[in-house]
Amino acid sequence: MAVPKKKTSKSRKNMRRAHDFLTPPATSTCPQCKAPKLPHRVCPSCGTYKGKEVFKTDEQ
Repeated sequence: MAVPKKKTSKSRKNMRRAHDFLTPPATSTCPQCKAPKLPHRVCPSCGTYKGKEVFKTDEQ
């Protein structure tokens, strides 16, 4: 069984984990209402996707 010769220091352990942080979700703007939305999804504000109305909202 492989056993480490030396203890891994906190610094080395944290340097190894430096890329494991969370990234915020990417957002794009809706071309119809200019509200932020997730890409490739229906806009929650106006209910459009690729210029077509998918569902009606109360705001209109």
